Amino acid sequence: MYLRSKRMKLNTKIHLFSTFLTVVIISMMNIGVYFLFEEMAFDTEYTQLNSDVDELITALSKMGEHDDAATILRTFIPANGAIRVNDSKGELKLFVQTVNDVNDYHPKFEVGERYSIGTFQGTPILSISKPVIWVDGEVTEVQTMKLLVDVEKNLDFLRLILFGVTLVGMLLMAASSITLGRIITRPIKKLIHTMSQSRLSGKYEKISVSSSRKDEMAQMGIAFNEMMEQLEQNYNKQEQFVSDASHELKTPLTVIESYAKLLSRHGFSNTDIAKESVQAIINETSRMKEMISQMLLLAKSNEQKVSSFETVDVFDLVAAALQSMGTAYNRKFLLKGEGPIYANTDLEQLRQLLFIILDNARKYSEKEIKTIISENEEGTKISIMDYGNGIPKKDLERIFDRFYRVDEDRNRKTGGTGLGMAIAKDIAMRISAELTIESTVGFGTTIHIFIPKNQILIDF
Repeated sequence: MYLRSKRMKLNTKIHLFSTFLTVVIISMMNIGVYFLFEEMAFDTEYTQLNSDVDELITALSKMGEHDDAATILRTFIPANGAIRVNDSKGELKLFVQTVNDVNDYHPKFEVGERYSIGTFQGTPILSISKPVIWVDGEVTEVQTMKLLVDVEKNLDFLRLILFGVTLVGMLLMAASSITLGRIITRPIKKLIHTMSQSRLSGKYEKISVSSSRKDEMAQMGIAFNEMMEQLEQNYNKQEQFVSDASHELKTPLTVIESYAKLLSRHGFSNTDIAKESVQAIINETSRMKEMISQMLLLAKSNEQKVSSFETVDVFDLVAAALQSMGTAYNRKFLLKGEGPIYANTDLEQLRQLLFIILDNARKYSEKEIKTIISENEEGTKISIMDYGNGIPKKDLERIFDRFYRVDEDRNRKTGGTGLGMAIAKDIAMRISAELTIESTVGFGTTIHIFIPKNQILIDF
């Protein structure tokens, strides 16, 4: 309930902020439109009035001594305005008007302005001032004023329209913001609900995503499902590993316990039983030690994140590994191929992979071990062949599974734990190598390590 309340408050804040931001943007746009229209309207009125004033100046310049100046002024007076003529001293010389009380209005002209816009009785008034030579030769000033009644009406109407547009836009944007917010947050809420359900139930729940959707929310849902699937697989693997490890450790512990009890009952009086018991305990202890060592190696391999790739002479590396194995176990390891053969790989991990496979071949074959190195346009191939009993076809698919054994009795004799090939598979994946196996019962087994030229680095 608390999380839901927090989400509701957050959604409300987002909607309010979005609405406020929309109102501010629309208001600023409408204010800009209003002032732009006002400026254009004033310019239009100035252009028309200035043309009339120029005609008036021309007529006054041609006026004779017997012409009536007031009549000429009335001819050119605006419909809603007035014309004032001031002498050189600024005194009123002549005034005509079509609007009452406009004679009390005196416009103020700033330096450089083409016209002056003022307010008379709440209505904008346009004023233009130009000099003219009067009939007696005196330079006078003619001020023409016009009340912009139509402009004021248009501006009032425009303000009403812009206010209505702002109000309607605000309502529409608020509604669309709420609707869009719900559309956007719906998959997020679904994701949060699924995560909560997974936490409470302990299961790896997934959300339904339409295959036709290609938007970011659908991609997020797909990524979430893939993550949950990966977590479930890792959890199942972990459980399986713990179960298998417990089962594998239980067997040698049971053997050790049995022989220890046998030794405690009869070992002190029977030398043969004592020797048998001690030897069995030593063998099972060694097997447990080897198993734990490989389990730690497997865990360490899983923790390793980055591989250090470099150019390696694979031929020299294999030759050195074969020499070490031959010296350590007094066995014959044959090498076929010509060097140098270079590949881009991780030196240490490839060496570890070779030792695991060579050691595995040594355990299950009494004859020599043959290794062939070849190279082509696609990459480098290392083939390790033994001449042991081979592996049945039905077991080949599971040979890389942890704790899997083809022959339990044979593994106990060789000290196998069922982890070697699983570790080899993990190392091969880490260095982007391909590990394949071929085997024929009664003829032996061949394991191929293929290192491609174009490495695809995998980050675990």
